[in-house]
Amino acid sequence: MRTEDVLAALATGLWRWDNGAGTVTLDAEAARLLGLPAEHSVFRESEVRSRFHPVDWNEINGVVNLAVAEGTLAEARLRIVDEGGRVLRTVRSRSRPILPEVGSESGYVLVGTVQEVAEPQPGTTGAHTPITGDWRRSREAFLLDAGRALAEARSTAEVLRVASSLSMPGFSPDGLAVFGVEGERLTIIGHHGHAMGDEGPFSEMPLETDYPAAEVVRTGRAVYIPTADDYRDRYPATWPLARRFGRRSWAFLPLTVAGRTMGTWMAGFRHPVAFSPDERSVLTTVARMLAQALARAGVAETERELSLGLQRSMMPSLGPDIPGMTVAARYVPTGGGLQVGGDWYDMIPLPNGRIALVIGDVQGHDVRAAGLMGQLRIALRAYASEGHRPDAVLSRASRFLSGLTEAHEDGEQPGVRFATCLYAEADPGTGTLDIARAGHPDPVVMTGDGTAVIRRTEGGLPLGIEADADYPTTRITLEAGETIMLCTDGLIETGGHDLATGWGRLRPVLERHTGDLEKLADALVEAVHGPASHYTTGPLADRREDDIAVLLLRREASTAHPPAPRRTALTIAQAEPERIAAARTLLREILHDWADPEQVDSAVLMVSEMATNVLVHTDGDAFMVAEATGEHGERRLRVEVADGSDELPHKRRPGEMASSGRGLVLMEVLADAWGVDPRGEGKSIWFELYESADPERRP
Repeated sequence: MRTEDVLAALATGLWRWDNGAGTVTLDAEAARLLGLPAEHSVFRESEVRSRFHPVDWNEINGVVNLAVAEGTLAEARLRIVDEGGRVLRTVRSRSRPILPEVGSESGYVLVGTVQEVAEPQPGTTGAHTPITGDWRRSREAFLLDAGRALAEARSTAEVLRVASSLSMPGFSPDGLAVFGVEGERLTIIGHHGHAMGDEGPFSEMPLETDYPAAEVVRTGRAVYIPTADDYRDRYPATWPLARRFGRRSWAFLPLTVAGRTMGTWMAGFRHPVAFSPDERSVLTTVARMLAQALARAGVAETERELSLGLQRSMMPSLGPDIPGMTVAARYVPTGGGLQVGGDWYDMIPLPNGRIALVIGDVQGHDVRAAGLMGQLRIALRAYASEGHRPDAVLSRASRFLSGLTEAHEDGEQPGVRFATCLYAEADPGTGTLDIARAGHPDPVVMTGDGTAVIRRTEGGLPLGIEADADYPTTRITLEAGETIMLCTDGLIETGGHDLATGWGRLRPVLERHTGDLEKLADALVEAVHGPASHYTTGPLADRREDDIAVLLLRREASTAHPPAPRRTALTIAQAEPERIAAARTLLREILHDWADPEQVDSAVLMVSEMATNVLVHTDGDAFMVAEATGEHGERRLRVEVADGSDELPHKRRPGEMASSGRGLVLMEVLADAWGVDPRGEGKSIWFELYESADPERRP
């Protein structure tokens, strides 16, 4: 008896659908079932397609695509219609796709059977339940929501949390597990719906184990197990491991990215699931999205680990404690890329027993900036360890950076970046700091009573612009209880601020936090970026326009002595008359809380007159020292302007049209006390103002 006769007796026909050629080969029985002439023949695809009900054709098209993707059987029920659209019969199709060879451009071929299905009698329930439009819409909405949620997950933990919260339409799993591959073994990446420790038997499982997840990794094909009996029959060796969870259906799907199976996703159900084509389509789609999300999360976590490693290697620890001093530092990278940039800080023990504090900013926020920063930091450490003074350290560093070139991709011109830097050599015993500055923001000094003042220092060009640049040194003294802040411009100018408005934002923070330096460092960063959650991840991450580095140094106060007075000093050179404006600014800063604003205006006017007289009537520079002492409300301000000329000033009575000669007259009218003191070389002109809310109480 021939096979064709047996199949015909069972009302079963054979077909071969060549998707690439667009032809369908039917035997006589298959042609009859499809309403075509009952003879073995080759038909055009359009002829056969016209015999399927349009709704059923859309369904089988999706089933076939799923079978091609999974390498499984394609099963569907189809209504056959005549030329007028009248339903003739219902058939069941079972076919398997045969994929083309690798590199071939031909399409797949479906080979299978077609069998007539008896329609249910009235009053009975048919075996096939059509997929309703509402269910399809629910499925599409679910997949859209799942895709969006998985696309927004930024870490493996977030991906697993999203996967565990997915509510699939009609058949949500109660247990999930994601298996990875390490070498020749399965690993558990994460799971949901299980107790702690349940993953033990499944972790470190060899890939040759007779276990569904291992089989999926080996073959790259999904495994659907609709009943516990099927599980026991197909995987008897590992059935005892799965039986204790009390589930009734399982789906194991490959997690495939770029053609490579990176793991398996297991979905377990406590209710029976038949895994219809639509259900398998949903599971397959979710598995693909889950695989992509896990791959993205893995890349992101690798980048974060790389950036953290770079930060740990490039950002030094603050080293041993400094006797009599406290140090705190923060580094916050910009929001993009690998979270590394060109800002850095350093603390270097010196051969003479002093400590060098360094802070700088290489141009750019990319990997190249980070690389140059690392090289420059090492060079600065080497020059400082050799015992060079601050000006010599920066001069050598500028020469070093100017020699670091990198050719562009077209190989035409070398590209050089500059860097700003501030180098301070601190003497813990005396509190003196010798500061050299290369285009970097000036330091800020917080006095013992909490007043924050920008300390003007001499400076030169940024490093790398000129190989032989000079960097003058400024010496300041940090009194007991005072704190100095060194920072990069990211702390000041982020958020659309310039140096002036950015300083106005930071000053209240500095004056409010006079205690713990660590809390002060956190408060400074928070003042720029908001709470910590906003500058790690979240909606305000785009506020991180520039890297931030901040370094705080405090000279501890002795409990036996009162707080140190406020003091500031400034040299005004003959070639820099614009520094008279800086002197006025410094004076206003230390008098920002003075009781009488008119006295502040008087002090600023007298300082301007005294400094201008030195520049106009002598050939030397002017050196200003201002000091405020005493308790708030009863303080004394003393300002001295010294020069190298031995000629003493004389009080004159200028006429109405005179443009000079009013300096001493102003001091006599505005100052509470004033005088001129000769010195060994030169002289010092000084005045004093006494603070009091009641002018009658002033001396």
